[in-house]
Amino acid sequence: MSHATILAIESSCDETAVAILRGNRLEAEILSSEISSQIDIHQEYGGVVPELASRNHSLALRPLVDKALAQAGIGLESIDAFAATAGPGLASSLLIGHTAAKAMAVASKKPFLSINHMEGHLLSPFIDSKQGIQENTSLVVSGGHTMIIQTHGYGNYALLGKTLDDAAGEAFDKVAKMIGLPYPGGPHIEKQAQSGSPDAYDFPRSMLKKPHLDFSFSGLKTAVLYTLSELNPVDGRPPEEAIPDICASFQAAVIEVLVKKTIKAAKQQNSKFITLSGGVSCNGALKNAFEEACVKNGIKLKVCSPAFTTDNAAMIAYVALHKHLNGEHSPFSCDVDPNMRLNTLVLRK
Repeated sequence: MSHATILAIESSCDETAVAILRGNRLEAEILSSEISSQIDIHQEYGGVVPELASRNHSLALRPLVDKALAQAGIGLESIDAFAATAGPGLASSLLIGHTAAKAMAVASKKPFLSINHMEGHLLSPFIDSKQGIQENTSLVVSGGHTMIIQTHGYGNYALLGKTLDDAAGEAFDKVAKMIGLPYPGGPHIEKQAQSGSPDAYDFPRSMLKKPHLDFSFSGLKTAVLYTLSELNPVDGRPPEEAIPDICASFQAAVIEVLVKKTIKAAKQQNSKFITLSGGVSCNGALKNAFEEACVKNGIKLKVCSPAFTTDNAAMIAYVALHKHLNGEHSPFSCDVDPNMRLNTLVLRK
């Protein structure tokens, strides 16, 4: 079975990442995976500032490539193909990694692969598998996306449901900002929720009883805003003692919708395998809820390894590996696409 060594770059938002992966269609080994986070830089602004993000990608990328090669114990001559995220993401950030990977491919006279960030998240649960990509019902839940996809195999995906407004991770960040918690909001809400009651506030479960599998979290966000205004009409900041209950109740509402919709999708697809990936999949309460629901319904669950949940280059390298082994390479004239969609998706009828 053919093997290949891939160097990939991920720079879609505020994290610069480089990974080197070697493998075949069934099994892959990560030789190195390096990430330079910009959370501290953007924290004071309460969110990502595109100009700062791209500037810091430029500063971090070359040292990170050198570090990844040293960690892998190989030189550029050992790389069979170079890859980078083309979208979705911030255009100015995507250009840094995409252009650098192209340049290395041209200089090395090796193929280049332009990769969809969402396909990376989608397939990330299988990076550490020894059986390759298996058919499953996939929930990709991150700061920018919430989607249920039926994954039939590499490159064969059917979109079953998606968010119609805010993604789940985005809702976590926005609610955290309302409450006065630091950015990124997800981990801080989860921590506060551990000492709160999920039944303290009756927040809405949007679209839970609708026949379709789409999501909406904007109404939930608004409900939290109204609750905060009632608790403190002056500036909307809740009393300290109310924060754990608000966080626990908000988190419970998000989790219930994510779990029930995904289980419903799996049953409709006659699927006995669910995968969970994306940054929000790190949430312990979400994982516990999925484990309980899957056991109850006789469904196998595979949660993406924590190292691959947030933006990372290993997942980009993994998709690139499959593309390269299939002989699918990108022209050097290809461009980034901040609004890129999975062009192989079959939209729900």
